[in-house]
Formats: sequence, structure tokens, C-alpha cells
Amino acid sequence: MEQKSNTFLEKEPVGRLMRKYAVPCIISLLVAALYNIADQIFIANAAYLGSYGNAANTVVFPLTVVALAIAVMIGDGCCAFVSLCLGAGKKEDAHKSIGSAILLCVAASLILTAIYLLLMNPILTLFGGRVNEETFFYSREYFFYISLGVPFYMFGQAMNPVIRSDGSPRFAMISTLAGAAVNIVLDPLFIFGFHWGMMGAAVATVMGQVLTAVLSVWYLFHMKAVMLARESFGIHVSLAKRYLPLGICSFLSQISLVAAMAAINNMIQRYGAMDEIFGQTQYAQIPMAVVGIVMKFFQIVISIAVGMAAGCIPVVGYNIGAGRKDRAKNLFKLLLISEAAVGAVALIIVEFFPQQLIALFGAANESIYYTEFAVKAFRIYLCMMIFACVNKGTFIYLQSLGKAFASTMLSMVREVVFGVGFALLLPVFFGLDGVLYSMPVSDVLTFLMSAVVITYTCRELSVTVLPRD
Repeated sequence: MEQKSNTFLEKEPVGRLMRKYAVPCIISLLVAALYNIADQIFIANAAYLGSYGNAANTVVFPLTVVALAIAVMIGDGCCAFVSLCLGAGKKEDAHKSIGSAILLCVAASLILTAIYLLLMNPILTLFGGRVNEETFFYSREYFFYISLGVPFYMFGQAMNPVIRSDGSPRFAMISTLAGAAVNIVLDPLFIFGFHWGMMGAAVATVMGQVLTAVLSVWYLFHMKAVMLARESFGIHVSLAKRYLPLGICSFLSQISLVAAMAAINNMIQRYGAMDEIFGQTQYAQIPMAVVGIVMKFFQIVISIAVGMAAGCIPVVGYNIGAGRKDRAKNLFKLLLISEAAVGAVALIIVEFFPQQLIALFGAANESIYYTEFAVKAFRIYLCMMIFACVNKGTFIYLQSLGKAFASTMLSMVREVVFGVGFALLLPVFFGLDGVLYSMPVSDVLTFLMSAVVITYTCRELSVTVLPRD
């Protein structure tokens, strides 16, 4: 049977294509973010869990991001490569790369699950779980059940961009939305109704992830632009070497968050112990819980920024493959303007409404120190959101152009060199507040580098290329 063509990616106005692909992608990422955020909101508002459960959620959160990082490296890399292949008319490479990505994802998820279950205690200790006994207890309980769901989580997240590359961004959105809806419905039932505590929050999350994975499997048997066959399923090393580098930027943007949170959690534990208030045992978990909440809001905003850019990957990849640099350039300009606008809205929210934000996470059940530190954390940590969004859009756009090296280097400098480096360095001079300064300083310095890359990329895309017949 003849497969449908994606030639509309070369013909429709880029603004319309951006909306068509970016909006479902944004919703998919926001919904994926809601898994952990919903858990934290319900946990925070459960009086028997409170800030201890909140801190435990913060400890486990970066460990779920490790799974996500591996999944998006495989999925986003495959998505970009498949889009380039379809634009160039190479459908055999497209279907074999998808089959290879499926096998890699399954194998990686099983290995990661085994590591998590076997090394649970030292891993949780590394991420600050021993700030006090209550936090460590809740961290173990939550992490055990979350680990069991890692294979389903990774499969659903890896297949999401692959489904978008096949021309079905709406289905990719629906599959993720369905899983998150299950989580949101079951969270209050398990936490407040059954009083299952951290186990209830984790089980609700895993059940949602299972549904998303099942829907992804169904779609793989009903693809449009690409038809999977028995020969599709193999490691196909030559193809893996080509698509995995295209996902390195996505991997680094996620895994660096893990490194940064490991550094941040340990700095919070170390310098919080020296603080007059948070050095007291009953308040020791508050800075960790609060920074985790601030990071969740940041995750919401950055999901929008990443969603806009990632949604452009199939459009940019196809047009570059078809020789339409002019359309790719117009889309880049539109993307940067949109990223700056998202950052500006986020900045207004964190500067003027921090108390309303923290109220969502159980502030009414906590001490005044909880609210005071949270307000300060929101206003300082996220004060350069405009730059953060533009930086993220630039990294991912370069990835969609096939510029894996440039994208990876920029991302590595921002997330590893600056993100981790300043998180470790600034607290030495500014104590607990130094943790909060690390984010804006990193974003400003990275933007100076991104501005140079943006200028060069626009010039490179200015070369006139005639449309393909």
C-alpha cells in the first residue's frame, strides 16, 4: 500500500506548521511534567506527609530525569533523523532507525531499572536523601515503585517524538495526556482515600505511564509515513551512529539537570545545616522541598520552551532535507520571538505572584520560614527566564538542523560547566543564597554565547535555495 507523503511540510506557511506541531508537543511535555508535579502537589497537601514528603519527591525527581534523558536522546535523535530521511526520500533508513530505537530503549530501560533497585540506598544518599530520617524513609518508599515503572516511562517518552516525526503530533499529545489524566485521578484517591502515602503517589504515576506506553505500541502498528516491518527491528549500528548524536543535546539538557540537582541538593544540605533556622532538625528539609518546587515551576516553563522548539524539528528537518533554507530561517526567527515571549510571561508570574505559587504546594500547613524562603527562591532563581527560554530554543533548533556538535557544546557549557559549576562555587561565598544565584548567572553567560550562534546561523540560512520540484 502506498504511504502518505509529508510534502505539506515544504509547502504550508511556517507559522501554521509551527502551531500545528508545537502546540501538541508543548501539551505533551506539560502533561509529562504534570506526572511529578501532580504527585508533589497532592503530597504537599497531605498533612501526614507535608514537607518531608515534598523533600522526598525532590530527592527522587532527578532520578526520574535520568530515565527521561536516555529516552529523549533515543527518541529526539530518531525523530530528527527520520524527518531528514523523509525529506530526502530515504524511507528505508527511516523505518530501520525507528526499529533500532525501539530495541535500544527497551534494553536501556531494563538496565536502568536493575541499577536503581540494586543501588537504591547509595543513590538516594548521593541526591541528598539523608537530610533527615523522615525524608530518607519517604524517599525509599517513593523511589522503589517509581523504579518499577521506568521501562514503561522510557518507552512512552522515546516513542512520543517518533510519533510526531511520522506526522501525528496530535496522537503523541493524546497518548501522554491520557496517562497523565490517570495519574491525576488516582493520586488523590490513593493518597487521601486509601492513605497509601508515597507508595500511592508512585503507583498512580506508574499506572499512567503504562497507559501511555500501551498507546504508543498501538500507534507503531498504524504508522502513516513510515511502515515498520520485520527487518526494521535490529540494532542497525550504522544508523544508530547517525541518529543518536542528534539526540545528545536533548540528553544533556536533561542529564545536566540531574547533575545540577545533585550539586544543589548537597549544597542545600551542607549550607542549610549552617543556617540559623534551617540548621534546626525540624526545619532542615524546607530548603530542599522549596527548591524542588521552584524547579517544578521552571520545568513547566521550560517544557513550553522545549515544546515549541522540539515541535519544529520535523518541519526544519524536512525543509533542510528538501533544500529549503529560506523556510528554515523564517521558522528560526519566529521561534526565537516566541521563546522570548514565554520567558517574559514566566518572569512576571514569579516576580509578582510567588506567594500564590507556593500556596499550591501546601504552604498553609507549614511554618512561616517555608513561605519566606520560597518567595525569595522564586524571585532570585528564576529572574532570567527570558534568557533561559531563548537559550533552550537555540540549542534544540541547532539539533533540528543536524548540527549535533554545536548544539551539544552549547548545552554542555550551560548545563554542566555553568549549571553545576556555579551551584558548587557560589554557595562558598553567599551561603544558601548562592544556590539561588547559580541559575540566573548561568543563563546570562550562556545567552552571550547563544547570541553569537544565532547570528551565525541566520547568516548561514540566508543562502538562496530554489524550491525542489
